Amino acid sequence: MKLLQIVKKGLDRLLLIAALAMLAAMVVLIIIQVFSREFFSYTPSWSSEISRVLFVWVSFLGIAYGFKEKLHIALGLIVNMMPEIIQDIFDVLAKIIVIGLGILMIYYGWQFTMLTGKSTMPGSGLPSSVLYAAIPVSGFFVVINGIELLFKKGMHQDLTDVTEG
Repeated sequence: MKLLQIVKKGLDRLLLIAALAMLAAMVVLIIIQVFSREFFSYTPSWSSEISRVLFVWVSFLGIAYGFKEKLHIALGLIVNMMPEIIQDIFDVLAKIIVIGLGILMIYYGWQFTMLTGKSTMPGSGLPSSVLYAAIPVSGFFVVINGIELLFKKGMHQDLTDVTEG
């Protein structure tokens, strides 16, 4: 069990570091793009395309990180009025749906990535699969984080005790 916790912690760290590095690279790339356009009247053809690829990757990795940290919003108005046992059933059901979504992302994302592997993006010349590979990678992290959530109570942060001021 300790080994699984160490591996999971390492994967979480990898996810966070990769997402933050891609976000930083995207910001720097956009600054360079704007600077070169304003001062040199030249925009590299690949810069907006790479920025878009980084944005997609950061967005999809953010989905997976959101499940890990219980950051996704929920509307529990009806469920919270039900008995505790029904709330627990809905909680487990929601987690199973999240895991199922992650499995679908892996399966269909991989198929789509393989399908687009032979085409290239015009500005950078990278294979189009680089863009779409974010889907199965994110799906993997969604499944891992969803399985971890199965062993925790609740799927969202409890914000009922938060006070203003």
